[in-house]
Amino acid sequence: MADLNFKKQIAVLLTGLLAFFIILWMPQPEGMTESGQRLLAVVLLMAIWWMGEGTSITVTALLPLVLFPLLGILSSKEVAPNYTNHLVFLFLGGFMIALAMEKWNFHKRIALWIISLVGVDLERIILGFMVAAAFLSMWISNTATTMMMLPVGMAVVRQIGVEASLNEARNAESRKAIQESLGLVLMLGLAYSSSIGGVGTLIGTAPNIVFAGFYKNLYPQYAEITFFQWMVLAVPLVCVFIPLVWIYLCRFVAPIPFKQIQFGQNEPEIIKDELKALGRMNRAEKIIAVVFVSTALLWVFRQPITLGSITLPGWSSLFARPELLHDATVAMAMGILLMLLPVNFGKGMEVNGKREFFILDWETVQAKIPWGILLLFGGGFALAAGFGTTGLDQWIGQQLTGVASLPFFVVILIICLAITFLTELTSNTATTTMILPIIGATAVAASYHPLMLMIPATLSASFAFMLPVATPPNAIVYSSGWVSIPKMSRAGVVLNFLGAILITSMVLLFVQKIFL
Repeated sequence: MADLNFKKQIAVLLTGLLAFFIILWMPQPEGMTESGQRLLAVVLLMAIWWMGEGTSITVTALLPLVLFPLLGILSSKEVAPNYTNHLVFLFLGGFMIALAMEKWNFHKRIALWIISLVGVDLERIILGFMVAAAFLSMWISNTATTMMMLPVGMAVVRQIGVEASLNEARNAESRKAIQESLGLVLMLGLAYSSSIGGVGTLIGTAPNIVFAGFYKNLYPQYAEITFFQWMVLAVPLVCVFIPLVWIYLCRFVAPIPFKQIQFGQNEPEIIKDELKALGRMNRAEKIIAVVFVSTALLWVFRQPITLGSITLPGWSSLFARPELLHDATVAMAMGILLMLLPVNFGKGMEVNGKREFFILDWETVQAKIPWGILLLFGGGFALAAGFGTTGLDQWIGQQLTGVASLPFFVVILIICLAITFLTELTSNTATTTMILPIIGATAVAASYHPLMLMIPATLSASFAFMLPVATPPNAIVYSSGWVSIPKMSRAGVVLNFLGAILITSMVLLFVQKIFL
């Protein structure tokens, strides 16, 4: 198996290099600049290596630092700052807050609170898991969310399966069928809601950050996307999609009558046991709660908010140069603050078998921050800078002017479906990194505002539900043993189309009102 994987990697690496040299040596296409042709060769090389996983996506992301200067596209001095774009630090600060939540188990407490609050019958328990996963994925990675909730979910499936079988089935075969159906629905609900919830905030999933950075770099004449603006669009999408997925899973995917299975007035014992094991909120959790809420409020109210005839002033206006303050400023300020706040005034507290004296420490940050993803962002932003400098985006847009002849909703729907199904087989971050400059150029060539096509492409990259390889949450729940590839594919294909339709509708109804 390892030998086959190595051969595949070599084949991908050689294919990328072959494409690179073919583009460099081919006659220059009409209307394309020489530097644009060289950039196209780099783009194709990186796309093949990224999507074919010839090497680490982080290694591929570093190629612009070498190839751009060598090919005369941009100097090292111009390329390097893209790897320290302020949006990279927005993501870093968000991760630091998430790490603090995970370190002290505050994220688990939030999840269990939500599950306990939402309901006691079987359908509402499933909804509770989904709501908890979606909410947490807005603030911490969907991978961490799914990993944290998986063992709790599996324990609930085992307990509910036993209780339900005693009430509803008298033979072993029926009991097994009930438990398998419960496991399938709850596991799929966890994975899907984690992916859906991640689109709710700019820091919730990597494609959102890639989009914000590309839009700022490619179209500096437009105002940048703020944390609040994105939430106004994306959170309603999450709030609509989660209940639809819940209904679909409970009524159409599972072959048992959920509503007939009741558990009295209390949630399963495992939920109460888990909450009891956490004990009362300690000082560290209370500090994290305050920092978390404060961060969200500072992001939301950084800039003025207009509500009809009323305008709420943003807190940044209290400073002499409000334009210098960004969402990344808030993220890093709060991340640093967590490493300065003592847990218990020098006494410290035990967590995971170790006495800690501060809410967050650099060792935890250094060990658990996905530094490779941050470099991947930088590589993507470097590509965006190259597109703008060489005019390659304009040339691509000119080749795609025929798009304007199609009805606008059809264009959006095609983009949503294409990105969704492409992401089933590739990294959603790599997909958005490669496709967004082309999508933006297509929009401009067709006389659309770039946001009208870039936003649906970004959202669609997180809505791939058919295969375990599509997203980390899908892969994690597949490993539980309750989900098979055929069952995930059958459930996911419907949601792929439903997601594309929802995104198309939301874009047509709200993007212009919110952003333009």
